[in-house]
Amino acid sequence: MPSLRPPLSLIAAAAALSVACHARTSPAPSPSAAIEIRTVLDSTAAGWNRGDLGPYMAAYAPDADAGGTSGFVHGTAAIEDSMRRGFWKNGRPAQQLHYEHLTVRLLGASDALVTGQYVLSGAGLPDRTGWFTTVWEQRPEGWRMIHDHS
Repeated sequence: MPSLRPPLSLIAAAAALSVACHARTSPAPSPSAAIEIRTVLDSTAAGWNRGDLGPYMAAYAPDADAGGTSGFVHGTAAIEDSMRRGFWKNGRPAQQLHYEHLTVRLLGASDALVTGQYVLSGAGLPDRTGWFTTVWEQRPEGWRMIHDHS
């Protein structure tokens, strides 16, 4: 009587196909999404360097969360208040801002993870640097940060 068990090679092929069909891969960053997000980040640095908090804050979605050394705050009003009590306590930041090592990784069609390093320099002070991770969402008004951990 012939065996009713499938050959081992058929089982292995089915398993490999199942894994391949269910493997999760991140989409390659869309050139336009990466350019748009970098443009928003450039505008935050330009506003910061002019002493204008508005362009810096415009990168955040109204319901964004931001975390720093003292924990997380929720919403743009709280984020702005935190900035005004910190870097902007004298009416404007003392140092100039730029970003380095930026990586934009799409997590889906309308979500992205952005990592990089911020650099604060100038004003006769030692440079301050730190790494950040931000989560972005594409909204009707464009790409906006919904989470900032820096």
